[in-house]
Amino acid sequence: MTNVLLVVDMVVGFLEPGFNLYCGEKARDIIPKVQTLISEQINLGSEVIFLNDNHLPDDLEFDMFPVHCVVGTKETLVIPELRAYANNIIPKTRYSGFYGTVLEQRLKILRPDKIIICGVCTDICVMHTTADARNRDYKVEIKESTVASFDERAHEVALEHMEKILGAEIIRDL
Repeated sequence: MTNVLLVVDMVVGFLEPGFNLYCGEKARDIIPKVQTLISEQINLGSEVIFLNDNHLPDDLEFDMFPVHCVVGTKETLVIPELRAYANNIIPKTRYSGFYGTVLEQRLKILRPDKIIICGVCTDICVMHTTADARNRDYKVEIKESTVASFDERAHEVALEHMEKILGAEIIRDL
């Protein structure tokens, strides 16, 4: 058995300036750390799966958030810095990478020892994917330096929640 690395929403719509849900420079700062994590996990034989936001133009999520990551637009593409690693992409339409996707079936086949999660936004898609992984009894690990959000306070609260309530292992940066 091996680990699975889930790379959450490292897409143009969240990580490049000028788009409706650009997460800011703090989110861009994690890109080199995510690159390193992906390389390390590939070298260890882990499976790397990208979970990319992909919404229909009339998605009800747009009642809460501005229109973003619409199917067929540049926003849904993995950012150029990580594109070389993005051979395994699962589109998602909700916060959790499990909801309405093939992720659960893929994990049943892979049977990972642990799921490692990185990406954006810590307090939204990362946290909801973590919750669903933990509810399926997977061990989850998150390196603090590989997750970010546009809301720093929410980012910190989410890390604490994932650690203390969901039981994810949070690797804190020194």
